[in-house]
Amino acid sequence: MRKVTDYIIIALKGAAMGAADVIPGVSGGTIAFISGIYEELLNSIKSLDGEALRLLLRLKFGPFWKKINGNFLASLVAGIALSIFSLAKVMLYLLEYHPVVTWAFFFGLISASVIMVVRDVDNWNLRTVAALITGVAAIIFLSLATPATTPDAWWFVLVCGAVAVCAMILPGISGAFILLLMGKYQYMMDAVANLDVLTISIFIVGAVAGIISFSHFLSWLLRNYRNVTIAALSGILFGSLYKIWPWKEVLGWYMDSHGVPHPLIERNILPGAYAGLSADGSHLTGAIVAAAAGFLLIMVMERIGRTAAKKREITR
Repeated sequence: MRKVTDYIIIALKGAAMGAADVIPGVSGGTIAFISGIYEELLNSIKSLDGEALRLLLRLKFGPFWKKINGNFLASLVAGIALSIFSLAKVMLYLLEYHPVVTWAFFFGLISASVIMVVRDVDNWNLRTVAALITGVAAIIFLSLATPATTPDAWWFVLVCGAVAVCAMILPGISGAFILLLMGKYQYMMDAVANLDVLTISIFIVGAVAGIISFSHFLSWLLRNYRNVTIAALSGILFGSLYKIWPWKEVLGWYMDSHGVPHPLIERNILPGAYAGLSADGSHLTGAIVAAAAGFLLIMVMERIGRTAAKKREITR
């Protein structure tokens, strides 16, 4: 039986997921994975099925809430929503005015996360190694893809919600990055920052449909092919480091709906080359400090999680 403090901790984990999900290249699924709530999250989402709908339509709210693990989901979603709405403007500011240090911090986060996820593979063999390599190749291929110019029509926002939310629950694949590839990252960040209720609502409808469908498939994979699935997710996570490399050269731009230019095509470069392109240097020292802080943060979170898990086992 969980206590109030347990749900506060779950909400804080949700807040961390929300903060990650507004960054193109960082996955909320990664936070769920390393914080120890990943499989419970998948199983809770998967429980939103026909039986749950029938209970709800019959106004059997108690059994419905119990079936969907409602206290857990409500705490997590509250943390995610609070974080997204409070951090959207902050993250836009940081990415615009302090991009190298911001990306370096998340580079450190993901580097530590790779170690955490790889350790969860129980048996390394030819299949798991192949899955790891496939995951790396897939995410690098996506990273090299050019973001598209796409319509702002409601139906496309719906599709974006369904596709992006599936990425949000995968460690290593950022829903925000998928939105960037689909040409709707800035559009949705503007919608959140300006509280465009209609656009946000359409996106949420697509997200709900997408996440319920995809959670069943992913849960089945973890149940039947756990090591191969975790190895593939590890590869995806490792490959995502290419996308979030802090020093980039912008090769092409696009204009958002407000006429503001944003990077469209970028390539990774070394800090020295970046210093030659930037008027204020490479920010190498700040980037190293930020990356170390991100790395240590994940390690501390993982240590706290392991300690808490051991205490729960002892008290049982």
